Amino acid sequence: MRIGELAARVGLTAKTLRFYEDSGLLPAPPRTPGGYRDYSDSAVSRLAFVRDAQRAGLTLAEIRSVLVLRDGGHAPCGHVSDLVHVHLADIERRMAELAATREALRGLAARAGATDPATCSPDGICSIVGPAEAGSEN
Repeated sequence: MRIGELAARVGLTAKTLRFYEDSGLLPAPPRTPGGYRDYSDSAVSRLAFVRDAQRAGLTLAEIRSVLVLRDGGHAPCGHVSDLVHVHLADIERRMAELAATREALRGLAARAGATDPATCSPDGICSIVGPAEAGSEN
C-alpha cells in the first residue's frame, strides 16, 4: 500500500510516516517501479505498537530500542518491563511532587483568603507568597 493509504489507515500523516522511517521506527519499504513506497500490512501493526507505546509514556528512542530487539529476533518483553517500571517510578515521583505542590498552594490559598490587600506592606512584593509575617496567624 502507498504511504497515503497507510497514513489514512493508522491516522497519521505521510510526513509522520516518513519521519518514523528516517528515525528507524518503520523500516524502509520496497519501492514500486514508479518509485512509490509500497508498505506491507505489517506496517499497520508496527505503527499501532508505536502509538500504544507512546500512549504508555515511552519515548521514541525507547520504542526504537524495543523494535531493534524484536527485529533482531529477540523477545523484548524483559526490556519493555524494565522501561515500564522506570516510567511508573517516575510517575509516582512526579505525583508526590504534585501532591506537595497542591498542599503548598492550599496553604497559600488560605493565607490569601485571610489577607486584606489594604493592609499589605509596601516593603515586600506580596505577603501571600512571601514568608509569614511575625505575629501573623498564617
